[in-house]
Amino acid sequence: MNREEAFTILKENLSNKNLIKHSLAVEAVMRSLARRLGQDEERWGLAGLLHDIDYEKADASQHSLVGATMLQELGLDKDICQAVKVHNEAHGILPRSLMEKALFVTDPLSGLIVAAVLVLPSKRIKDLTADNILHRFKERAFARGADREIIKKCEVMLGLGLEEFVKIGLGAMQNISQDLGL
Repeated sequence: MNREEAFTILKENLSNKNLIKHSLAVEAVMRSLARRLGQDEERWGLAGLLHDIDYEKADASQHSLVGATMLQELGLDKDICQAVKVHNEAHGILPRSLMEKALFVTDPLSGLIVAAVLVLPSKRIKDLTADNILHRFKERAFARGADREIIKKCEVMLGLGLEEFVKIGLGAMQNISQDLGL
């Protein structure tokens, strides 16, 4: 499946524009991480783009399990399906491959970055800095849904320090600011 086909399938399964933007953000970060870690950008991008494909179809207890099955039935490679399955920490499935680990830590980071943009006076991602995000990272009451403990696992799972991980994520999302409406 190529990126264009994947995006079409995503839009057929998600109607919420913010979920589509979230999927685009995770895709962009996954592609940047793949580049940084010497991995396949296309495959990692597909995992990021499609990771929440079942969000509007499955209840919370089944989210990501249903998505992985959907993607398997569509013929996506097993490693992409497994990364999608594992990204939801609620299932307690430990990420093993580098792609699985990257998706696991990227999902909450993208939410933290969006939340940090939305409190800026300009509400423009181009005005956000990694220092802004790292400052907000320490505020436990800010963007509570962005699990800091998972984000911090970038150090052990990817071998990237938190600051570098945040910079990679922010840069990737800034590069697609128009698609994100930020």
